[in-house]
Amino acid sequence: MIDVPKIYASMVFNDSEMKKRLPQKIYENLRKAIDENIALSPEIGEVVAQAMKSWALEKGATHFTHWFQPMTEVTAEKHDSFLNFDSGGNVKMSFSGKELIKGESDASSFPSGGLRATFEARGYTSWDPTSYAFIKNNSLYIPTFFCSYSGEVLDRKTPLLKSMYALNKQAMRILKILKNNKIRKVTPYVGAEQEYFLIDKSVYEKRKDIIFCGRTLFGAKPVKAQDLYDHYFASLRPRVADFMIDLDNELWKLGVPSKTKHNEVAPAQHEVAQIYTRSNLAADQNYILMETLKTVAEKHNLVCLLNEKPFKFINGSGKHNNWSLSSDEGINLFDPGKSPRDNIQFLIFLCAMIKAVDEYADLLRISVSSLGNDERLGSQEAPPVVVSMYLGPEITDILESIESGKIYTQKERGTFEIGLNVFPRFPKDTSDRNRTSPFAFTGNKFEFRMVGSNQPIATPNMILNTIMAQALKEFADALEKSKTPIEYLNTLLIDTIKKHKRIIFNGNSYSKEWFAEAKRRGLPIHSTAVDALEHLLDEKNIKLFDTHGVLSRAEIQSRYEIYMKSYCKLAHIEAQTMISMIKSEILPAVSKYNHKLAKTLAVKNGLNLNLNSNYEYKVIKNLSDLSSKLCDAVCELSKLENSCFCTENISERAQKYRDLVVCQMRKTREIVDKIEVEMPKECWPYPSYEDILFSV
Repeated sequence: MIDVPKIYASMVFNDSEMKKRLPQKIYENLRKAIDENIALSPEIGEVVAQAMKSWALEKGATHFTHWFQPMTEVTAEKHDSFLNFDSGGNVKMSFSGKELIKGESDASSFPSGGLRATFEARGYTSWDPTSYAFIKNNSLYIPTFFCSYSGEVLDRKTPLLKSMYALNKQAMRILKILKNNKIRKVTPYVGAEQEYFLIDKSVYEKRKDIIFCGRTLFGAKPVKAQDLYDHYFASLRPRVADFMIDLDNELWKLGVPSKTKHNEVAPAQHEVAQIYTRSNLAADQNYILMETLKTVAEKHNLVCLLNEKPFKFINGSGKHNNWSLSSDEGINLFDPGKSPRDNIQFLIFLCAMIKAVDEYADLLRISVSSLGNDERLGSQEAPPVVVSMYLGPEITDILESIESGKIYTQKERGTFEIGLNVFPRFPKDTSDRNRTSPFAFTGNKFEFRMVGSNQPIATPNMILNTIMAQALKEFADALEKSKTPIEYLNTLLIDTIKKHKRIIFNGNSYSKEWFAEAKRRGLPIHSTAVDALEHLLDEKNIKLFDTHGVLSRAEIQSRYEIYMKSYCKLAHIEAQTMISMIKSEILPAVSKYNHKLAKTLAVKNGLNLNLNSNYEYKVIKNLSDLSSKLCDAVCELSKLENSCFCTENISERAQKYRDLVVCQMRKTREIVDKIEVEMPKECWPYPSYEDILFSV
């Protein structure tokens, strides 16, 4: 039996552990530094280091590593042992405050987007005391920031923390105007729902595309996939259940609050969700979650796929980012309360969010832009590429009453009546959940559903925090200039609703009519990652990040370069993988099977049979035609890929990959998938979709 309270966070140097092991004065100063964003003294760092080392050694740690989040899809770590020697040559285990607070890493091979030359190798990691250290594989993991030799930000975490402080600053201005003196700090909280696929390791090892690209580049539509929705919330298969038990155990030890687990809609697809916590800690924990998914799967002879669209014809995997604002007293600022129309604090924060999403919808789209997510968005239950907000009928009615000046009458919620007395009566919710909306209000939080399963949540949350900070700043600026700010509030809300209500859409976001309506409303429609990323360098976006000290102009430019290069590199890898698989295995397999059929046909020819109506003749002709088309298609793909790869300008290169290579890959795939259904299973060189999706 698992003793959850005993194992939970047993491998984490968390607040309770620090409070227990640090002198009270040191602990209080550390908490003050974390809460108020002030520098730690070397003396405090030394005491914390010694306490952390003692705790780590007790847990069996032999090494420590500064764990950071470079501008890649994975984390980075360099391990050093505690091993040292005293003056007598005797072994001792040492760890200093200097080693805790600052580390040096070779930064030359991490993406920098031109912030530094390749030969400028030095980079620094610096302890992030706002996130907890933990132990994994006998190493003490110290969450850190990462910057270049000259001080430019090279990671995802630093801008996230800056955005949190910026949001708190502006939120406190609003609360001061509202004369809410009880709240002393506002923090964004996040709960991430992580979707993923589990496949058998034996089929994974036979698919070069999954190995190199994380997704299938070919695969004929299976006879049955998610047509009956019989996988959704179904009972867990024993092998999956065992995996999930081990997953929870490992996550709980590392202090990751894994709460919910279930089968998702697509076969072989599953989900795990975390309990809400501070957005910076949630970002760290989501990285831990993704890494743990892969390592635990390996132990069960499984492979975890986190690509946004590993299989065509079925659902892709997203990461629903549930975001809210909470006070230091645990008050949710997005909680409407029993009378939302009279809750001015809720209304002003709600209207600020509406304003933020409308004015910076392009940034939200940018935050989830990737080659993999291009395949997922707008397909099989993923939200569309058009950013809109769902508020539900009650909140929408309230906003309309504010705008029109009419009295709002709150509707009776009623109770459920299904005709069974044994069924407990409970009040209905005031609105349903719109699963098609990219950005939905779900009672007391916003669910940003566009994030791909493979994407770190630090960047989307950094943008959410920053755009909300800007909206609150503009509100606070206007209210502070007014002689009667409380009276001016109603005018401010009315003006905001009128100007930004175009972003609110409570209908079916999948419908073709909505795209036409979105265009009529003037909402940005960026169909691909490249389309969206071009707007990162818009002056309004550069000004936004600079105003709040989140990113400098140079750092934004570097991110643009990094994102575009990442898109191009992934497209290059996928194209080369496709070319290799076709030339080395698919075309030879077709030729070999045709040769076999030709032998049978030759025998029948000797029997003077009518060959033109013969099965073998028809198959040979069909496969010969398809293989000729495939040969032409792959040659064209190779030519286009080479042309794109040699294009120097990164923007032009990305556009070429989008318009030429990606399109040609789709055309090529169509031919391969047609060939697959004509080939006997034993002659096809790769496991089919049926083999992969139903193997666990």
